[in-house]
Amino acid sequence: MDKSKLDRRAFLANSARAGVAMCGACLCGQLPAFADETAGSEEQEPIDPKKVNYCGHTCSPDCKFKKATLENDVELKKEAWKLWKIEENYGLEFDPDQAICYGCKAPGKPEGVVVSNCTVRSCAQEKKLDCCIECDDLVECSKSLWTRFPDFHKAVIAEQVKYRAQT
Repeated sequence: MDKSKLDRRAFLANSARAGVAMCGACLCGQLPAFADETAGSEEQEPIDPKKVNYCGHTCSPDCKFKKATLENDVELKKEAWKLWKIEENYGLEFDPDQAICYGCKAPGKPEGVVVSNCTVRSCAQEKKLDCCIECDDLVECSKSLWTRFPDFHKAVIAEQVKYRAQT
């Protein structure tokens, strides 16, 4: 088989894994999107799938990847790339043009390696869902985001139960 095809296949496979890892990496040190931010209040705001990412996470305002993108700061992009271990885990050398993220629901914005390879995002889009909490297959879903971050998966499932109770 032609070596370039093998390299392309390996690149595509690694890119897909990197995308999922990047989605999950956003979770590091942050609460899930559905964390009980209104604990202690008598009334919680209804869950709106349009207001969270496809996976159910809400990106932190101080997300290093997003800040680096908005400021077009190559050094900060390198830090984010290293923090999320893209090269180490997926064999992808740093590329400032792919080290961008405006969020997964930023229409008209370019998609970097994170967004373009997120299997959770592509699945939700294919199913025409705003968020995974709308998906009948969420509990049994085995996307690598969920297998790598099972507690996050459980939190999103719990929010699905709340979401379905409110609709």
